[in-house]
Amino acid sequence: MSRVPGWLGRLGAGLTEMSERWNERRAEAERERDESESRTSPDEHVPPPPDYAPDVPARPDPALAVPWGVRVAAEAGWRLLVLAGTLWVLTRIISAVQLVVLSFASALLITAILQPTVARLRRLGVPRGPATALTAILGFVVMGLIGWFVTWQVMENIDDLSGQIQDGIDELRNWLLNSPFHVTDKQINEIAKNLREAVGANTDQITSAGLEGVTVVVEALTGILLAVFSTLFLLYDGKRIWQWTLKLVPAAARPGVAGAGPAAWRTLTAYVRGTVIVALIDAIFIGLGIYFLDVPMAVPLAVFIFLFAFIPLVGAVVSGALAVVVALVTQGVFTAVMTLAVVLAVQQIEGHILQPFILGRAVRVHPLAVVLSVACGG
Repeated sequence: MSRVPGWLGRLGAGLTEMSERWNERRAEAERERDESESRTSPDEHVPPPPDYAPDVPARPDPALAVPWGVRVAAEAGWRLLVLAGTLWVLTRIISAVQLVVLSFASALLITAILQPTVARLRRLGVPRGPATALTAILGFVVMGLIGWFVTWQVMENIDDLSGQIQDGIDELRNWLLNSPFHVTDKQINEIAKNLREAVGANTDQITSAGLEGVTVVVEALTGILLAVFSTLFLLYDGKRIWQWTLKLVPAAARPGVAGAGPAAWRTLTAYVRGTVIVALIDAIFIGLGIYFLDVPMAVPLAVFIFLFAFIPLVGAVVSGALAVVVALVTQGVFTAVMTLAVVLAVQQIEGHILQPFILGRAVRVHPLAVVLSVACGG
């Protein structure tokens, strides 16, 4: 009886030792499993391939497989597409209200010309209202006188011009008959007949075009009135209009826009002054050229050249073409060719010498940049 408790004690100690060893082995197995799981992703809990299976390389992330330059180009590309879509929407909106936009743009240009006079009168002690009214009246009177002078010159010379046009057409006909192109009298008569038939067949279209012309005149008058009122308010209250416009800008960007606005206005004013000088030089030299070539209405044509110079790109082309056409139908082919040579020579000198230095100095842009910009625009 005395040996039983000793046996039970040894049995209990053995069981205790076995349980400790089991716990240690289980803990070690759990640690190994945790380490293997930490080294592998959850998606890789798949049975190992058999020994005969080929080694398949792991596929990289598709985003990492695309080269960095292509990814940057793609990121920039879709943003450029968004900007292009935004510009297209803005273009559609502007085309829907183009009369208002053109009138306001014209008012800005006129204000850029007249505003220094208002500022000079204010410095002399003239109140803002009278200074604005005096400048606006003087500016619009000058523009009205220019328009009246052109109309008066055209009406004064319309009879002589019609006779010269008829003589020019006869001279052009004789030149074509005697030219190396071997044009016959029959072909010229057929061309005239086709023109008469075309006019007769398209009478309805010509009538509708005339009605559209009336609509254009009404829109032009409306645009002129809008430009006049906009100019008056910009001259009188331009500073407060700009301050109100700044309220539409986000607060974070407001200081930068507030500083950029006056700088842009000074640049616009300098650009308009430079354009006036360039247009005046064009009008004087081309006008002198066509005057010495005995082209009728040289002075009105010079005024047209001056006014059309403010229309970018197409203004100089249209005014020069008008002078060449008048020379062709009134003085013949030789005078038209000489007029074309004068127009091209003056415009080339103006575009490649005068504009780079005058406008470059006015807007503080290097002459090379102006030359390249003019060349790209042309």
